[in-house]
Order: sequence, then structure tokens, then C-alpha cells
Amino acid sequence: MYPVWEVPGLTAGGVLALIATFHILPSHLSVSAMWLNLYLENKAYREERPDLLEFVRKYSRMLLIFAYVFGSITGVGIWFSASAAAPRALSGLIHNYVWGWATEWCFFLIEVAGIFTYYYTFDKVDRKTHLRIGWIFALGSWTTMVVIVGILTFMLTPGRWLVTGGFFDGFFNQTYWPQLFLRTTGMFAIAASYAVAVASRFKDDRTRADVVRIASVWGLAGLVLGTACFFWYRASLPEAARATFDVLLTPGLKKGMCVPIGLMAAYFAFLRRRPLAVGFTPALAAIAVLFVSIFSFERARELIRKPYLMPQFMYSNQIIGGELPAKGVASETAAMNEKGLLRFAPFVPDGLREVTDANRLEAGRMVALIECSACHTLSPKGLRPLPQRVAALGFTDAESMAAFIDGLGSYPFMPPFVGTETEKKALAAYLVSISK
Repeated sequence: MYPVWEVPGLTAGGVLALIATFHILPSHLSVSAMWLNLYLENKAYREERPDLLEFVRKYSRMLLIFAYVFGSITGVGIWFSASAAAPRALSGLIHNYVWGWATEWCFFLIEVAGIFTYYYTFDKVDRKTHLRIGWIFALGSWTTMVVIVGILTFMLTPGRWLVTGGFFDGFFNQTYWPQLFLRTTGMFAIAASYAVAVASRFKDDRTRADVVRIASVWGLAGLVLGTACFFWYRASLPEAARATFDVLLTPGLKKGMCVPIGLMAAYFAFLRRRPLAVGFTPALAAIAVLFVSIFSFERARELIRKPYLMPQFMYSNQIIGGELPAKGVASETAAMNEKGLLRFAPFVPDGLREVTDANRLEAGRMVALIECSACHTLSPKGLRPLPQRVAALGFTDAESMAAFIDGLGSYPFMPPFVGTETEKKALAAYLVSISK
């Protein structure tokens, strides 16, 4: 057990989600941009087009700066925020997949060395050698996605790992291939969006028109194939996860997923017909629209996991609720229910380990921090604020609130209450007090 990182109005998970969503833009661009570069560089050599080579050079520079500066910073930000927001889950992930991360980092080193070598060897090596460097970078970069997707999908559908604890049983789980192809196809829409933005700064009409037309086709293909892969991915989810998805997917989130995809498809289709109409400001706006779609899809993916961080094993509040005999791990809920959550958690002020009449509300707030703050803010406004949620339920006394807490485990997206009867009553009293 670790300290709780309370972020008023946003939650620790919300901070992690914002950083991770932004990280998708540079990280997926780094995987996809070189494939478009290689196509255009080959075309430039075949047609003796120095203007296209100039675009490839500038697109590579943008890739180098954006993906490998901002991408690296946000990548570190993910690890830093995850280690504070969900340290037990991150620890479990590392213990199970330390060699997976090590493999990914090896290919990431190839990727970083590849983009620097590719960019700084323009006009310094022969054409075939330069293309080979590009291919090494492109394949190394995509392989990082191949590895990371296995670890990410494990966090949603661990598969037979729950029985065997085996590396590959968790890695090649039921949603691995659909999500790998979903991210692979979707990344081409990201590459196309940035290519259009770079091309919009070119003054030469022929270069701008050719690049925008080609990028638009890549973008449309990525959106169409990505949409098909999304439905494949949804069909691969366990029945309980699909039910949770349908229940928690709000109208706003549905619009955030669907409307930007429609707008981007219309944007690419328009540019395919009128490539010279492209402008830098609209191109940046299109990237912002794409960000909204990515955030909505990632948010929906995270909702599917509720009430777990690791399905059937670790709840969203990092309490281990499942058995994993293959790893020698037992459920913690029985011990916590007997001894008390506040006694079990090490980072609790000494004066709050035992609930008394004098500290009831303060102890109740501590229980809420440990059990509820992963998904809810304790402040009146923010991300799923507990004061508003409790007020909407209409409970005005601690007894009714305690009875409601008893039934939390019956909700498919809420973990059950863990702790003693005294701690439950303290939590109920605190929740009623902040809802008034």
C-alpha cells in the first residue's frame, strides 16, 4: 500500500489520462510518419523531384522535434504520474512484464538512433542506404507498439494469466490483435494530419498539392480501417466489459468518439479534391479535433476496466480483491474487513487508525480517500464529485448512506466497500456531511 495522491477537482487518474492522451499524438506519429516518408522519398527518387525530398526533410525535422522531444517528455510524465496515481498497479505491471518493457526499450533505442541518423544523413549517404535507415527506423518504431499493446491490453483482458500467471498468457490475450490493428490503422490518420500541416507551409503549389492529396488518401484509409477495427475490438471484449461500456458511455462521450471521426473524414475528402485550399490554421484545428477523438476513445477504453485496474484481481482503488495462486498472491479484502482498512494501510495518521466519536468525520474522509478518490473528487466540483453524487441520491442520514454502501459491489462499475462496520459508518457520516 502507498500514499494516496489527491488531486482536487481532477483525480490522480485524470492527470494521468490527460498526459497519456496527449502522448498518443507524438508516440503514434513516431510510429506512422516514417511509412509516409518512405513512400514520398521513393516517389521523389523515381520522379526526380527535389521538391518532394525537401518536404520529406521538413516532415522528418517536425517528427524529430515533436515526437522525440514532446513525446519523450510526456512518456516520462506517464511513468511519473502513474507511479503516483496507481503505484500498486504499476508495480504489478512491472513485476509481470519487466522483460516486455526491456524489449520495448531496446527497440525504442533503435527508434531514437534511427530518426537522428535518418534526418542528419540527408545528402550524406546514397539513396539506397538512406532508405534502409528509414526502414530500420519504421520497423523498429512499429515493434515498440507491438510490445506495448500486449501490456496495455493485459490491463483490460488478462486472459489465462489469472490462472497461470504466465507472461504470454497475459500478453496475447483476446483483445491483443484487434487493438494492435486499431492503433496501427488509426496512426496513419495522425501521420496524415501532421503531413498536411507541414505541407500547408510550402509555397510551391505542386509540392503542396501532391503531398496533401497523398496524405488525404492515407488519412481516409486510416479512418475507415480504424473504424472497422474498432468494431472488431468491441466484439472481442468480454460480455461484462461490453455491458459496462454501454452503461457508462455517455451521450457526450459518444459524440466525442464519432463526430471528430466524421469531421476528419470530411476534411480529408475535401482536401483530396481541393488540395490547394489547405491552410496552416485549419490544419492545426484538425489536429485538435483528432485529439478530442483520441481522448474520447481512450476514456471509453479506461471505463471498460471498471471497477478494476487489473480485471478480477486489483480494484480501481488498488485493493487486491482476487486470488492469484500461480503468483502466491491472496485477496486482501478478508483481512481488511476483519482488521480494518485504516489499520491495514500504512500511510494513515496514527490518530485515525481507530475510529472514535471525536474523529469520525476525519476518519471517514481518510476512508474515502483510500477507497473512492481514484475515480471521484471529494471537492464540490470536478470529475465525478462525491458531494454531488451523494446529494443526487437523496440520502440525508448516515444509516441510509451506510445501507447504500453495503450494496456497492452489486454495481458492475463500482468496487465493493472494504473495511469494518465502524469504518463503513464513518465513511457514511462523512459522505452525508459533504453533500449538504
